[in-house]
Amino acid sequence: MWDLGQRANAVAHIIVVGNEKGGAGKSTVSMHVATALARMGHRVGALDLDLRQKTLGGYAENRKAHLDTMGLELPSATYVELPEIDQSKLPEGANAYDHRLSQAVSELEERSDFILIDCPGSHTRLSQVAHSLADTLITPLNDSFIDFDLLAKIDSDGETIRGPSVYSEMVWSARQLRAQAGLAPIDWIVLRNRLGAQQMVNKMKMEKALQRLAKRIGFRNAPGFSERVIFRELFPRGLTLLDLKDVGVKQLNISNVAARQELRDLIKALNLPGVEVSF
Repeated sequence: MWDLGQRANAVAHIIVVGNEKGGAGKSTVSMHVATALARMGHRVGALDLDLRQKTLGGYAENRKAHLDTMGLELPSATYVELPEIDQSKLPEGANAYDHRLSQAVSELEERSDFILIDCPGSHTRLSQVAHSLADTLITPLNDSFIDFDLLAKIDSDGETIRGPSVYSEMVWSARQLRAQAGLAPIDWIVLRNRLGAQQMVNKMKMEKALQRLAKRIGFRNAPGFSERVIFRELFPRGLTLLDLKDVGVKQLNISNVAARQELRDLIKALNLPGVEVSF
């Protein structure tokens, strides 16, 4: 595992967005958190560790292309790719992925207040290392017991928690590694994301189950995003909710206003160092 001791005097605060199941809105959360911080005047770096799909990377490329076409300059995160490495030059037994991630973080460290890392929806070496680097860990979760299984095993009654899942155990291992390196504990935040307007009984059961589990395995619950068409419409242009007025949307509709409030509530709930919400 990567030597975490080198993070002891780190300047940048690392935010990791992780969930080992796809479709929970990780990249949407990543882009909105990164852009919100940039728009509030913070220097933000961004990495996408999903080397196959690169959804956040594609989002960032769409943003650059769209803003270039419109002749606009809007606050944005500095997105970088993981550098390629000549494995023949690595020490025997060294892991190439560790070195690629280390180089990318080091490159961003000097010019960032925050580094946001978007992890793939599967268990990989890169994701495992990234979780140990997290000062803040955000885990978006679809509002269903199918996704609840990511955090813990639960009985058929929807209430009795039988034990942690493999993902929770990975987070626990990351916490242990940080403790051994003398680093501050991970601030783990779970978001109930893509909330729908119906299925109130299921929503109430999910809320109660997450409250119980939060105390048991040590995370905080925070508000996520409701299911909205706007998020699918923003991706091709690389935009976020905070950019709409700058690209000519004179009046936001009720859904967009509500979505901005959800983003504001999320940034407040993250309680990031030196961040005062100003949008």
